[in-house]
Amino acid sequence: MNIKVLVAYASKYGATEEIAQKIGQVLKDAGFASDVLPADRVTDVGSYKAVVLGSAVYIGSWRKAAARFLKANEKALAERPLWLFSSGPTGKGDPVELVKGWRFPQALQPVADRVKPVEIVLFQGAVDSKKLGFIGRWMIKNVKAPIGDFRDWNAITVWAGTIAAKLKSVIRNS
Repeated sequence: MNIKVLVAYASKYGATEEIAQKIGQVLKDAGFASDVLPADRVTDVGSYKAVVLGSAVYIGSWRKAAARFLKANEKALAERPLWLFSSGPTGKGDPVELVKGWRFPQALQPVADRVKPVEIVLFQGAVDSKKLGFIGRWMIKNVKAPIGDFRDWNAITVWAGTIAAKLKSVIRNS
């Protein structure tokens, strides 16, 4: 298959980057050419037939690089299949329940409404206290967020597999 898929991400400490890498690998295993790149390093989405964009979440907001990418490429993203993911909450249980129903940054919702992503998902994240600076440790302590790696690799792999299946379906029907 010569279908190129972009997996763009914004990550502060690397946990979201690892999620993006996993998604890219699942797409490659399904026969797609996938590029996994930091959102601020993508210069053109025109050569991609589909895009997956994700960001780490801090206090209900996406990282600036991912938000800028979404806004700057709005027209191009609206013209191709797009999937969005956020990575952030820590702890056991359903990630959406952990953040009391939050799924996507409210400030970016108007852009999402215009580009009409196929799906928006929220994955649990990881917090390594050794990587945090003073302010990060203070924030985690203040909100009483659990420390550790809570990413559900099976859920991430299954989701990436549904992207591959959807893209194959689109190819068969075109």
